[in-house]
Amino acid sequence: MSAEATAATETTEATGDAVPEEHAVPDGAVPGEKTPGTLKARLAHWRSWRTRHPAAARALSWTTTGLAAVLVYGALVLPNTVNALQYNRFTRLPAEAIVGAVLVLALPRRPRVVVAAACGTLLGALTVLNLLDMGFIEYLGRGFNLVLDWGLLDDAQAYVEDSMGRATALGAAVGAVVLVVLLLVVMALATVRLSNLLVRDTRTATRATLVAGTVWITCSSLGLQVNGMPIASDRAGWALKVQARRVQETLRDEAAFAKEAKADTFGNTPGSELLPDLRGKDVIFTFIESYGRSALEDPEIAPGVDQTLDASTEALEKAGYRAKSGWMTSATYGGSSWLGHSTTMSGLWIDNQQRYRTVMSSDHLSLTKAFGKTGAWDTVGIMPGVQKGWPEQEYYGLDKVYNAFQLGYKGPKFSWSTMPDQYTLEAFQRLVHGKKRDKPLMSEIILTSSHQPWAPVPKLVDWDELGDGSVFGPIQKAGVDPSELLTDSDRSKEEYGKSIQYSVTSLTQWLERYGTDDTVLVFLGDHQPIARVSGAGASRDVPVSIVAKDPKVLDKIAAWNWTDGLKPAKDAPVWKMSSFRDRFLTAYGSTPRPSKD
Repeated sequence: MSAEATAATETTEATGDAVPEEHAVPDGAVPGEKTPGTLKARLAHWRSWRTRHPAAARALSWTTTGLAAVLVYGALVLPNTVNALQYNRFTRLPAEAIVGAVLVLALPRRPRVVVAAACGTLLGALTVLNLLDMGFIEYLGRGFNLVLDWGLLDDAQAYVEDSMGRATALGAAVGAVVLVVLLLVVMALATVRLSNLLVRDTRTATRATLVAGTVWITCSSLGLQVNGMPIASDRAGWALKVQARRVQETLRDEAAFAKEAKADTFGNTPGSELLPDLRGKDVIFTFIESYGRSALEDPEIAPGVDQTLDASTEALEKAGYRAKSGWMTSATYGGSSWLGHSTTMSGLWIDNQQRYRTVMSSDHLSLTKAFGKTGAWDTVGIMPGVQKGWPEQEYYGLDKVYNAFQLGYKGPKFSWSTMPDQYTLEAFQRLVHGKKRDKPLMSEIILTSSHQPWAPVPKLVDWDELGDGSVFGPIQKAGVDPSELLTDSDRSKEEYGKSIQYSVTSLTQWLERYGTDDTVLVFLGDHQPIARVSGAGASRDVPVSIVAKDPKVLDKIAAWNWTDGLKPAKDAPVWKMSSFRDRFLTAYGSTPRPSKD
């Protein structure tokens, strides 16, 4: 023994005082040397703390157990929609908790811990899926699809980055990953802790489980409720069934739709028999982002939009144009605009990413490709929202596509939108429409200024002052910050309405300024805005209009019974968006010659 240790021992024996714990030497360690904080030492320190502070230790233990119970119970009864987050959803007795207690009480220690941890991890994963459902239902009007929707999370991050900056997007992504991992781990620890509590007194736990089971069966049989909600709950089991059913239906749909896409009413129609009644016309198909029925009928949004449509109809009539309008039910809601575009152009109902990929790799005739197949039109796409490679160009049969970097814009972005619609249309005129050509032009234009989050919204400037778009700099700086609208439905509605007014006015002013006797404009919305703006339970309908100077063009669709002007009547016909291609081809003289699978 060293001199220092001997001295310490003698001092202790002489005084009767214990060596302070922080100076105690662990077994097997060399006195006087620094000892690492081993797990054993830390556990010993924790036990010592509990011994010295029993009241605080008990309070901490019961608090932790209480939090674990709340976490597990909340996960078992958690709904999958934001609107359902009400207190009566958390006054229920979950069957899954009773079954779990029975299982825990029946198992030996090691299997019990493993099963409890596995169940906790599964419950954490189910909670993540419920939260994803909340987001998808709120924004896209449907639940999260385990098979198809993982790629949309990348799109969501890109949207946040484009709207609010790279730092915010990165922080949100890291935060989401950390939250998911933490939820899985904490939920597993919580279920293990609760299982340990149950087996401390198996007799009492068994009796309590039996009573709970009896109460659940009684409440279920009698249909007993609290505040309109059944007391007996199997919410977690039901949610698992829903997710499993979605996966099953998705896998079945993939095979069925691939077969459906091979059959085409106009698949074998030669180019000479396609669209003969539009020969010589410059035809423009324009999609206005998020232009939905709510813009024309919601009492908080409609007054301004209706006024814009009425004024635009009048201005176009003065310029010699007439219009007819109706409704179409979009294949998507709140986002995924490409599903609306492809449904309109393909004549197929494309409401998920798998269907979209199937169509894009198929030979199914798109409406735009039909124009090119005739040999009578040049075809072009104006895509200011495209910022990377776009292989879909081949499916759509477009000779040339101008993306966000090819339109010459030098001004600021307006949140997600790379450039104001007015500039997009002026660039289209400068680069394509205004040039001399040997053939008429068929164009597909995607306007993006009314894209969520609707802040800041551009303002119209003099068309002669557009230049390279730098004129929009002060307008963008003076606009509303997107963060101000994230949780404010009233402000979102207000700015959404302004964005639709801006987009419609830009388009109709362009037509007044640059349209000719042979211009035919078809414009429509791709989908409704998110539920926070369109309202809970809103339809998926979008307006569609056809505008032309030649009366023969509108005479061809007289049987459609559409409303005169740019504003469809409430009782105007409503079609599925997938029916538009065939109706349009038929109206303008195309001969059906089907291809079969």
